Amino acid sequence: MLAYVFWHWRRQAMTREEYEDRQRRFHAALQAAPPPGFLGSRSVAIRGAPWAASGGEAYEDWYLVNDSAALDPLNQAAVTAPRQLAHDAAASAAESGTAGLYRLRRGSAGDAVPAHAAWFGKSAGMSYDQLFSTLQRLLPSAAGALWCRQMVLGPTPEFCLQSAVPVTLPPPFAPLVLELRPVWPPLASVSTGR
Repeated sequence: MLAYVFWHWRRQAMTREEYEDRQRRFHAALQAAPPPGFLGSRSVAIRGAPWAASGGEAYEDWYLVNDSAALDPLNQAAVTAPRQLAHDAAASAAESGTAGLYRLRRGSAGDAVPAHAAWFGKSAGMSYDQLFSTLQRLLPSAAGALWCRQMVLGPTPEFCLQSAVPVTLPPPFAPLVLELRPVWPPLASVSTGR
């Protein structure tokens, strides 16, 4: 599974409520008419990520796809009917944005929107096998997913551990920990499994 992740932030003239409503309408339109290989999307509000709005209030959208072959259809679908109007309304409200590409390496993306994210890099001298082995033990109890940036496409550290509950990473990891406030899917959809 891959995730195209898009960070964006609103224009100052746009209220938070209107901005988030436009985001939800776009995600709903994408869900209603999904392109091939599209598995779903989620959007969260964040604060403190230096790569998004200089650490201020921003949003993080995760577009989950089967594989890299699904990226072109997703890109095309986002800006064409029946999603075009919702996309254009959401895009016109954004001040700016940046993006990256991530692969699910361990755990499960699940249906629920994660509540926490720990962004970190691999320590010098640590192998990927050591890293995965160390973190694998944390994932089940945290209902977590470990994502790895692909081809250095994106502004973030190399790894993101998303979880339902806070996770304390062992030394030598020094993560940037963010709390995630769900925007999409709506909480009612998450709790009922829709």
